[in-house]
Amino acid sequence: MVTSAITLHPLATRLTRPWAGRLLAAALAGLALPACAQLPPAMSAALQRAQVPQSAVSALVVPVDPPLAERLRHRADIPVNPASVMKLVTTYAALDLLGGDFTWDTQFLTDGTVDQGALRGNLYVRGGGDPKLVLERLTAAFIALQDKGVRVILGDMVLDQSAFELPDHDPGAFDGESLRPYNASPDALLVNFKSVVLTFRPDPAFGVAHVLSEPPLAGLAIDATVPLVRRGCGDWRESLQARFDTADAIRFLGSYPASCGERVWPVAYQDPASYAVRSMEGLWRASGGLLTGQVRAGLTPPGARLLHSAESLPLSAIIGDVNQWSNNVMAQQVFLTLGRLSPTRVDTMTEPRGRLQPMRTGRFERSREVISHWWTTTFGIRSAPPTMDNGAGLSRTERITPEALAELLKRAARHPEGAQFVQSLSVAGVSGTAARMARSSDSTARGNAWLKTGTLRDVTGIAGYVNARNGTRYVVVGFVNHPNAPAARPALEALVEWAAGLPD
Repeated sequence: MVTSAITLHPLATRLTRPWAGRLLAAALAGLALPACAQLPPAMSAALQRAQVPQSAVSALVVPVDPPLAERLRHRADIPVNPASVMKLVTTYAALDLLGGDFTWDTQFLTDGTVDQGALRGNLYVRGGGDPKLVLERLTAAFIALQDKGVRVILGDMVLDQSAFELPDHDPGAFDGESLRPYNASPDALLVNFKSVVLTFRPDPAFGVAHVLSEPPLAGLAIDATVPLVRRGCGDWRESLQARFDTADAIRFLGSYPASCGERVWPVAYQDPASYAVRSMEGLWRASGGLLTGQVRAGLTPPGARLLHSAESLPLSAIIGDVNQWSNNVMAQQVFLTLGRLSPTRVDTMTEPRGRLQPMRTGRFERSREVISHWWTTTFGIRSAPPTMDNGAGLSRTERITPEALAELLKRAARHPEGAQFVQSLSVAGVSGTAARMARSSDSTARGNAWLKTGTLRDVTGIAGYVNARNGTRYVVVGFVNHPNAPAARPALEALVEWAAGLPD
């Protein structure tokens, strides 16, 4: 049998007669044709402008559904630092093991009795690792408690954060930006991402900008006003000369440009270890509740009675925030929740998947163990498990190969809940972190690419799905690990555009 003639890329299988072309395409459908090893011209040109060598680049474009052939492969078997693209591993593992309808519970329990509007005993708040326990949901929980007769706590409010066991965390250790909310540490009782939201509202009649803040933090004094000045907005945060020296105060030694109008500045609270205590007391009192004791950390005693349970948003909604907006602390909450699973049950899990329940204390090392077991069970020995750290990509040590990530993305697209996973990604030129790409009027990728982006000091990456002009959905993976990586972002955007424009 002569096979040497069947070595052409699908783009080269053009025959004079349309029916003959269709016959040949059908005959070749089951063959794995070789992928192109040369990067697309627009991508190569962008790399040259960024002064990034092709040896620092990885790229893979492969169809979701077999038996169609790969279209591009470049250094796809080399482990790379994926930055925030690693969130794809965390979120897909969670979807597969827990299911899209999985929820976290924040429980309110007592060892006392409720009588005539008073709780005679302690109120225990046991965190379950809810990744999005924001102010509105906590306030709703407190109001629900008061509706059940708990308006005065004649005892302490005890915060039980034992569902996670975490190492000491320096929020400025990674990049020196301790006040950036993305550096917030995870917590079994993660209240409002441990952030303080400052709003500056100019009042020209009085020559000041009023400072509003949320949530109310017990024992934290914040300057109520800052002087207005007439000048361009510029770096208005620097102009404020904000001081975060102590846990008990936020001061402003500078001024606020009137030309800025109203601005919002979310900052990570300077003493994250006391955030839960301060915020829970502040929110309880702001919601109309009274407390005779103190708010403190502690454990829930055996036999405590459940008064109320605040259920989180479902996992399917949580992974949307994680992937579209690259929320680091939410990703770590999900990652730590996986560490609460039994690796033995992960090993032996059979269809239907997605119904495991947390059984133990979550730790980072346990999460890495569970992911490794899950990966081996799901993907076999063909693809080595990724090297995980915190599951968010905010790491210098996490590693994965592009071909391993592509295999994950292909499996995710075919998963029973795969549509939820795809919809959790940013849409090129439309939403999330990919909204700023594919903005030109002639972009083929705009609205046709579902992507996760990632950026660190020496890393830029992109991975996801692209619907091409030829009607095929492709998995597209691209990474640059190089000191000039941020300048090479246009090269990865060119890769996505190339994939979107693939003809028949």
